Amino acid sequence: MLVSPATGDDAAVVALPDGRGMIQTVDFFTPIVDEPFDWGRIGAANALSDVYAMGGTPLYAMNMVAWPVKELPLSMLVEVLEGGSSVAREAGVTIIGGHSIHDPEPKYGMAVTGFVDQDRIVRNSTMQPGDRLFLTKPLGLGITTTAVKRGLASPEQLAAAVETMVTLNAAAAEAMGEVGVSAATDVTGFGLLGHLHIALAASGVSATLAADAVPFLSGTMDLAERGVVPSGTNSNRAFVAPNVDWGELSTTEQLMLADAQTSGGLLITVPAERAGALERALVQRGIPAAEIGVAASGKPGHITISGRIARSDSTSDAGGKAR
Repeated sequence: MLVSPATGDDAAVVALPDGRGMIQTVDFFTPIVDEPFDWGRIGAANALSDVYAMGGTPLYAMNMVAWPVKELPLSMLVEVLEGGSSVAREAGVTIIGGHSIHDPEPKYGMAVTGFVDQDRIVRNSTMQPGDRLFLTKPLGLGITTTAVKRGLASPEQLAAAVETMVTLNAAAAEAMGEVGVSAATDVTGFGLLGHLHIALAASGVSATLAADAVPFLSGTMDLAERGVVPSGTNSNRAFVAPNVDWGELSTTEQLMLADAQTSGGLLITVPAERAGALERALVQRGIPAAEIGVAASGKPGHITISGRIARSDSTSDAGGKAR
């Protein structure tokens, strides 16, 4: 076992005799959008993301389905599976089977197998003092999808959230493999702060985040100020609070940084001397490069936040280099 659950990493990695590591992960969830095809796409991209976060390449997947066969037509399930299949094809992944059960609440996801050279595994537990932190997708997915459920999101906000969630982290993984990074994790249910805290604690370091450098989906702050916040985001804030110095942030801003994500981006740390190379590698692949902070010596797992989140009407509410 090369990577176990001990460090709270994204996937397990088992050594193979030929020098590769076999990556195993699984993820599934209830619908977060109304369109079955989009839900399938999001479910697949989310499940594959854990392999990319380990620096690996996903090759095989098995569908996991829970479906209320008496309440929802099987034709709708077909759309979900077609959505998942479309993303798998994009990723070069073969779906080799799966399992389904009857359940009053529909659920969909995948168990995924990938591979990585043993000397190129990217862990969450190897951050170093002085590393620069990069985030490859904007936050606000939990808040926006909650707004969708409440009928409060605009068509543009929904479209932006779906496009963000179905975008594979393959290119970001390729960039970090090209440059050589210290560590990485994907940002999903525990949110940016939760996943960062877990990685910092496992690495024995702390970090400082620049709030005004963190990118958000358009309208995230307005929705959060109106109380459109998922329960998971509130739980995340409570989870990290003992290990966070919030600085000047309002409660709304704290919730935005703790927002629970689905199929979020990669949080990557890289030595300072290679930060520019990573930024260029990401931009060359069409990935907005947001440098949001720096790792430091200090209490393991502790996060200090500087500045305030800027309000903006552009594609994302903030984003740029940490200061």
